[in-house]
Amino acid sequence: MFSFMRVLKNIIIGKPLDAANPKIKEHIALIAVIAWIGLGADGLSSSAYGPEEAYLALGHHTSIAIFLAFATAFTVFLISFAYNQVIELFPSGGGGYKVATHLLGDRAGVISGSALIIDYILTIAVSVASGVDAVFSLLPEAWLSYKLEVEIAVIVLLMVLNLRGMKESIRVLIPLFLGFLFTHLAIILIGIFYHIDSLHFIMPNAVGEAHKMSLSMGTLATIAIFLRAYSLGGGTYTGLEAVSNNVNMLAEPRVRTGKFTMLYMALSLSFTAGGIIVLYLLWNAQPVFGQTLNAVVFDKILTETGFSPHWLTAILFFEAALLFVGANTGFLGCPAVMANMAVDKWLPRQFRELSGRLVTQNGVLISGIASIIILLWAKGRVSTLVVLYSINVFLTFSLSLLGLCVYWLKVKKAGSQPWVRKFIIALIGFVVCASILVVTTFEKFAEGGWLTVVITACTIGFCFIVRSHYRKVGALLNEADQLFASHFKDTDIDSESLLQINDNEDKTAVFFVTKHYGAGLHTMLWVQRMFPGVFKNFVFITSGEIDVEVFSNEEIFKTKYRQDLNQIIEGYRYFCTQHGLPSAGYFSYGVNGVEELIKLADQIQIDYPNCVFFGGKLVFVDESWWTRLLHNNTVNLLQRRLHLRGMQMVILPMKV
Repeated sequence: MFSFMRVLKNIIIGKPLDAANPKIKEHIALIAVIAWIGLGADGLSSSAYGPEEAYLALGHHTSIAIFLAFATAFTVFLISFAYNQVIELFPSGGGGYKVATHLLGDRAGVISGSALIIDYILTIAVSVASGVDAVFSLLPEAWLSYKLEVEIAVIVLLMVLNLRGMKESIRVLIPLFLGFLFTHLAIILIGIFYHIDSLHFIMPNAVGEAHKMSLSMGTLATIAIFLRAYSLGGGTYTGLEAVSNNVNMLAEPRVRTGKFTMLYMALSLSFTAGGIIVLYLLWNAQPVFGQTLNAVVFDKILTETGFSPHWLTAILFFEAALLFVGANTGFLGCPAVMANMAVDKWLPRQFRELSGRLVTQNGVLISGIASIIILLWAKGRVSTLVVLYSINVFLTFSLSLLGLCVYWLKVKKAGSQPWVRKFIIALIGFVVCASILVVTTFEKFAEGGWLTVVITACTIGFCFIVRSHYRKVGALLNEADQLFASHFKDTDIDSESLLQINDNEDKTAVFFVTKHYGAGLHTMLWVQRMFPGVFKNFVFITSGEIDVEVFSNEEIFKTKYRQDLNQIIEGYRYFCTQHGLPSAGYFSYGVNGVEELIKLADQIQIDYPNCVFFGGKLVFVDESWWTRLLHNNTVNLLQRRLHLRGMQMVILPMKV
């Protein structure tokens, strides 16, 4: 049965990859074009609804929409250039979360990270719901009752694709992305060139309308109307932060690849969003009940230019399909943020672990399950989901850009032009994003935006509870380490001076240990107390787990990681040598730490046939599901696996 499940898993998700193989890392790394498709789709898909919301917010003053087109393109490039700084400063990924954490402090970091998590989950829900709505608008009305089931099925499919790996999921969606890009590029160019004679009237009409508005209602009121429309179209810019969150998955050189990806995203989004607004103006687009404004203007263009109406179906299909690709960005971004927060102990450590396919599978699963729950709660209604979706991303943008401003103020050099340029970009970006955040929160709060604030606040509270627990446990383990600190060297140990094992046939005690010497020696001393004089040899075994942080670090493929693990082993052996106890040590590293320990245990059983394994377990005074969630209970799993192999293992408790 176990073998069958393993085969089935390999078929669906794929065979495990070797994380320690540099060629594997090169294989899964994303070049700029692939990253643009995988990470830029969320931003590009927002052109399906962002420009429309901004245009309609102008009411009867749509003549000034050309200013919106310029402002939209400018803002896209402004945020993109600002996030290029993030890529430079944090080439290992983490994006808005790491910027806020390192430049503004832990509290700002957890706020930014929590906002991003909720934003990405809502990205999945909104994009899938919008895409399915668009697809079902082309199908018979009788099929509408199956819409919610189809949405859930799409999310499950995206989950499976992302469990196979980032590049795998992107490759499947490439045709949909390219289909959107080419069809929309064509319709925008056709629409503009067909009315090219009217282009030179757009700017004079806009200036004249602005002048009339200023005379009739005042300059401030005119500016307020424009800024409100500009802010309500802020959904156009969502997704621009995705590259900085996933820099660690880009092909080398990462920073250069990341900047090219941001350039592709900025060019495609600014042209598409700005071009669609220009089409609204040239073709005098008016809302039609039951249709998007894009559908209305595209239909007018195709009808007047003599193209077949079937092209409208194709264009709207790819527009819907791109929303599915945009949903995939949520599956790429959310696990990355959760992994970085888990590294800093804001979330359970399981979210930093990599699967056999070298993806943070726990983050992928939680992202998918949470988005399904939200879809079920909203009953698939896009109008409900969009309200929840409209705030968090600009909270992260604002914190990130504020952090960059603080950074450049701290490291400024008098008369340094590069510093001035980067600071100005970050400052203008902060003012723009903070303004959009304030206006959007005010406009959407009563419509349901309050729920986003509540959910984000609850996520932040959960993070503080998790970190508080890890800090308490860490403090207790550090206290135990201090008790034995005098028995360990802080400097490198000469391996030749350590007391070696001479007789492998003697009774041998094998200890699973970690960097916390206090916990390891607590187990060792209990063994000596319980079995005085029984064990003649002492063997120490440890493994390093290649999680998302380690995998992002090039040192893993060099020597530093091996040196760190070897230093742990030699620390225990130094203690044994001080007390005249022969010792040896084994270490390994991989994606699954338990599997590495089992492999080492098999080898030790061969090398020391008369051995018994020992492991220490933290025993909490108030044991609960909570402690079991936050600690992976590795030692219990090890004992079960070794017992099934006929190998002896004893677990000794350490109360905390």
